[in-house]
Amino acid sequence: MSVVVAHRRQGRPAVTLAAVLLGFLTLPMLMSGTTVALPRIGVDLHATGPALQWVLVGYFLAASSLMLVAGSLGDLFGRRRVFAVGAVLYTAGAGAGALAGDIILLNAARTLSGIGAAGVMAGGGAILGAGFSGTARTRAFAAMGTTAGVGLAAGPTLSGVLVDSLGWRTTFAVFAAAGILLWAATWFMPESRAADRRGLDLPGILTLIGALALVMFGVNQAAEAGWGDVRVLGPIAAGALLLAVLTLIELRSPHPVLDLSVLRDRRFMAWSLAGLFVAAGPAGVEMYLPIYLQGAVGSSARSAGLTMLMLTAPVLLLPQVAGRLVDHGIPARILITLSLLLIAAGNAWLTVLHPAITALGLLGPLATIGIGLGLGAGLADAQALHQVTPDRIGMATGLLNTIRAGGSTLIVTGFGTGLITLLQSRLGAAEPAARVAAGDLTGPDRALDAALFTDAWQLALSSVAAVCAVIALAVWILLNPSRRRPPAGRPFQP
Repeated sequence: MSVVVAHRRQGRPAVTLAAVLLGFLTLPMLMSGTTVALPRIGVDLHATGPALQWVLVGYFLAASSLMLVAGSLGDLFGRRRVFAVGAVLYTAGAGAGALAGDIILLNAARTLSGIGAAGVMAGGGAILGAGFSGTARTRAFAAMGTTAGVGLAAGPTLSGVLVDSLGWRTTFAVFAAAGILLWAATWFMPESRAADRRGLDLPGILTLIGALALVMFGVNQAAEAGWGDVRVLGPIAAGALLLAVLTLIELRSPHPVLDLSVLRDRRFMAWSLAGLFVAAGPAGVEMYLPIYLQGAVGSSARSAGLTMLMLTAPVLLLPQVAGRLVDHGIPARILITLSLLLIAAGNAWLTVLHPAITALGLLGPLATIGIGLGLGAGLADAQALHQVTPDRIGMATGLLNTIRAGGSTLIVTGFGTGLITLLQSRLGAAEPAARVAAGDLTGPDRALDAALFTDAWQLALSSVAAVCAVIALAVWILLNPSRRRPPAGRPFQP
């Protein structure tokens, strides 16, 4: 059992929930809002290609590499403490980003924000998992999904307004101010940690961070070097080797940072896989469609941000609807499969994309993706945590976030590098391909560049749609109700 340790004051469930939700509001805002600012950042800091893409990828890389570590440290040292440290680092990174004078400093600041995000997300999810149970946990995670939806919805719109009126630096300054509020909220939260104060698995922690960082770094280099280059294959192979080494370390460690037994739980892994693709399926569109709209369609940053509301607005309501449906007996298995199928259908529908498309033409596909995202947001986390014991809540939450964020980072990076690779195969050179993929279509061949950009987008969207459809089938099969009774303390959730 996990225990609650009083901090400066005894926390209340409503205050704790509000504080955690503030974190899950702010982080998606920074994630989705940065995409709208990316073209302006590229112009002001004279950056294109992988260097500019790292503004997005660096944040995800740092966060995904450290979420499992942050969750395990929360079990050991206190979940509120990890959440608070994460808030401080996130704020420092956002503030430094607002002052960055070149792309290298901006990427360093974004990486720092990603490190902080790992603490906030893993710590926040663990706090909810430890503080709520049963239907209350389902409602809490549904509220988390709704709040994340508000952040996703408000991020592009807020950033679009700020970028057009005050510049992209103001966007980071606003997120830094929100981070200060986030840190202040931690003073009203109770502390909790596992009753079993285990040792620190330092070899496992370092190996895990190194493995994930190498794989992400290698994938990001593909846009510039090509998938067959040693700069891509070398880091990916080294990362895979470290993951194998991690398995050996964790099998022998008395206090592993990753409890491998949870990976053998079919239902936990099914919900983890579902959570990954509920997040990753829309990620390419969330991250890169504003760039296409500004570059190929000619939209302003504000207009591109408003257009993205078509995708993010359904997430404001549907997580709560999904939570209520589960509470009223609708099998979560049906809802999560439907969620994945809608995301697949929306990506396939969005292949109608072309430079002259209107907002009305985007409404159907973006809303379909958004409805799928809304139904699945928060549902997978709540159901997965039903499968673990309370003393492993932090580790399990960190693992869920690592799988989701790490996988999303790979897919977002692969989506971006895929666009550049496809453009390079048609344009014949890396520099113009990187320029077009960054939304710079100001050259004399603008119409041709826009057509090639559109072709690359359509192929990428078709690929994502096919993968999501296959994953929906896999999740449906893995969550097939077992005839065996669930272990004590682990409620059956079909």
